[in-house]
Amino acid sequence: SCLCGSAPCLLCGCCPSAKNSTISRLLFTFFLFLGTLVSIIMIIPGVEKDLYKLPGFCEGSGSVLGVQTNVDCSSFLGHKAVYRMGFAMAAFFCLFAALMVCVRSSRDPRAALQNGFWFFKFLVLVGITVGAFYIPDGAFTSVWFYFGVVGSFLFILIQLVLLIDFAHSWSQRWLHNADEGNAKGWYAALCTITFIFYAASIAAITLLYVYYTKPEGCTEGKAFISINLILCLIISVVSILPKIQEAQPHSGLLQASLITLYTIYVTWSALANVPTQRCNPTLLLRNSTGPATATEPLTTWWDAPSIVGLVIFFLCTLFISLRSSDHPQVNKLMLTEESGAGPGPGGAEEGGVHRAYDNEQDGVSYNYSFFHLCLLLAALYIMMTLTNWYRPDESLQVLRSPWTAVWVKICSSWAGLLLYFWTLVAPLVLPNRDFS
Repeated sequence: SCLCGSAPCLLCGCCPSAKNSTISRLLFTFFLFLGTLVSIIMIIPGVEKDLYKLPGFCEGSGSVLGVQTNVDCSSFLGHKAVYRMGFAMAAFFCLFAALMVCVRSSRDPRAALQNGFWFFKFLVLVGITVGAFYIPDGAFTSVWFYFGVVGSFLFILIQLVLLIDFAHSWSQRWLHNADEGNAKGWYAALCTITFIFYAASIAAITLLYVYYTKPEGCTEGKAFISINLILCLIISVVSILPKIQEAQPHSGLLQASLITLYTIYVTWSALANVPTQRCNPTLLLRNSTGPATATEPLTTWWDAPSIVGLVIFFLCTLFISLRSSDHPQVNKLMLTEESGAGPGPGGAEEGGVHRAYDNEQDGVSYNYSFFHLCLLLAALYIMMTLTNWYRPDESLQVLRSPWTAVWVKICSSWAGLLLYFWTLVAPLVLPNRDFS
């Protein structure tokens, strides 16, 4: 029953009362994290060398976009392994996104597939993963790179929605606590956190100018840093304008400082992908292309931008699995539950024993297909993060960082700033709508 039954059977008696919907999301997220762990292990240089032992994984020649080439995949074995693991996870979640279209309640027979049969779902994931490693060389790596770019961009936008919602909720709760009592303490905490965020942002911008620009040249890096600095100043000023404060009393510098810090991080991540060695001091560390270092591992991912991106990925994915927003507009966008439902018949406790309960008999608490789509995009994002958004060059001998990765990240930072700016001015532009 625990292997093949519904999700509540997994945690009965060993966890506090929990919703069926929450447990299912956590277990699917666990599958994603498990795949991420396998990807990390495969890209470790010591393990990467042993991937030769996989039958058919690195042999023969292939056709890349119609051009016949001799594939020497020894230079990016770990890169190939992460791409195939990412493909397997994306295919797994795409399958469930298609199967769960228009499921309205747990009474739908397909809901049993969502909330149960975990052992068999694990076997399906393992089977897809094994099959992915038999995908022949050729156009797969080149084409799948662009799928990863598009999926990662969309997942970054989801991250931005969650971050903006989190910033607004954080400020509202602290201001509400200040109104109820100990106002000086809460306002002091607000000011301290805001100061820390802005101080970290200023320090980061200074370091970006020092390490990623030169007095002569590096025009793109200077432009990206300067533009984002100006845009961050604009949203900070707009957030405290009297008309904005009148329309949104909870708006303030705390949200702006958090968005500013995240924007600077995305800018840093983009500059770390600039393919010009002179303007990117980390390029040689991650992509040893010189003849003297040709034997060094080429797919090392554990630089600072990738580690920070990995942490943000974990937090956002858990957020998607556990949360429901304080704002109905975000719940409608993310298709999550707006309020916790109490235990129905056969509730949370039976005979004093904590049990999980089905809270979706009248209606699902989240859109099954959209949830799997979010995990699919997350799988593509972590695939690109672990490979540093690198791809093999035309000869398939060396991994290179393309300008595509730089522009995708910079455009996502601009999209986030624009989205936050809209949350500030929307009540003024659309006065007849309720933004409470």
